[in-house]
Amino acid sequence: MNKLKIELERTKIELGILYEISNAMRTTLKLDEILYIILTGVTAHTGLGFNRAMLFLVNEKERIIEGKMGIGPESGEEANAAWTKIEEEKMDLDDLINAFKNSSSVLESGFNRQVRSLKVSMYDKNENPLSLAVLEGMPLHLTSQAIQKYSNSPVIKMLESSELLLIPLKAKDRVNGIIVADNFITNDPITKDDIRMLTMLANQAGLAIENSQLFELTVERAHSDYLTNLWNHGYFQYLLQTEMEKAKATKNKLSLVTIDIDNFKVYNDTLGHQIGDKILKDLAQLLRNQSRKMDHVCRYGGEEFTIILPQTDQKEAYMIAERLRVDIQKYPFLNEGIFPNKMLTVSLGIATFPENGQLPADLITSSDKSLYKAKSQGRNTTCCS
Repeated sequence: MNKLKIELERTKIELGILYEISNAMRTTLKLDEILYIILTGVTAHTGLGFNRAMLFLVNEKERIIEGKMGIGPESGEEANAAWTKIEEEKMDLDDLINAFKNSSSVLESGFNRQVRSLKVSMYDKNENPLSLAVLEGMPLHLTSQAIQKYSNSPVIKMLESSELLLIPLKAKDRVNGIIVADNFITNDPITKDDIRMLTMLANQAGLAIENSQLFELTVERAHSDYLTNLWNHGYFQYLLQTEMEKAKATKNKLSLVTIDIDNFKVYNDTLGHQIGDKILKDLAQLLRNQSRKMDHVCRYGGEEFTIILPQTDQKEAYMIAERLRVDIQKYPFLNEGIFPNKMLTVSLGIATFPENGQLPADLITSSDKSLYKAKSQGRNTTCCS
């Protein structure tokens, strides 16, 4: 009777944990927030209680498995400090989730950066446990002996763990990601109950991630420029406002680069707008490929483009803009001999927050003035405010 009572009590606690995590996942459609909620559920003392956890997503287009987020301490000292703080402040799951929404410190951690740098082939199941978990679609519990088999795997090398649990995330019978968890600080053994609980959480997590990805795809299509697939003018205004608010809150710099094709009217008048559109598409692709992942490349209108550069001061923005200007000058655009200089060139204007303005409109005006200055200095030039 006592045993049954204990079992019922444990089941009640487990269901309560899963209910709390699934409720939290329903509060947002932002992928980063959902990933954080999932991993917090895996690592929180009021959740599944693993020491650290990582989340990988399947990129079917490129046939790779990509690290997206990692939560956990990098040392025993860091772990004890975090656990003490949680205990003293009596932080529950909601508190931990809200801490993420109000701070980017989790994303800036060394462990998260390491996880995000990992990319492995989907089909290398003999060498990589992530690939095996994706292809088999089954939980993978690796003890110290099994881990040795995958000693060349970048994930195993990075984690240096003696025991690992890999659980596939599924949406409509398709594996779209993997949770990897371990207890590298406490060395608590991974039990059958741990595997069962993480599998139940993974079933909900896979659907939440798919819903988020579908939402982000819808947003992207709604806010993309039809010709270039860059962010359109309306979404540029939204992004600039959002990034400026972040910069103010974190006391970071933010730069805006405005780019205009030199003498584009000559090209359009000679060859027509359809050929001109081809140039715009090629330039958009080049700008996207040559920009950093955190930057926002937008089509401002006509032959004018903008790039929002978060956490970037004027000096760094100038170096980025100059590199782009030279790359564009070297690129073999279609029929570029029609341009007065026998090649396509651009003029670029830079403005930086906070010195060039406190409002988005101020930054746009300042960047435009820099652009006109570049034009007046003979084009194919970068100028700062």
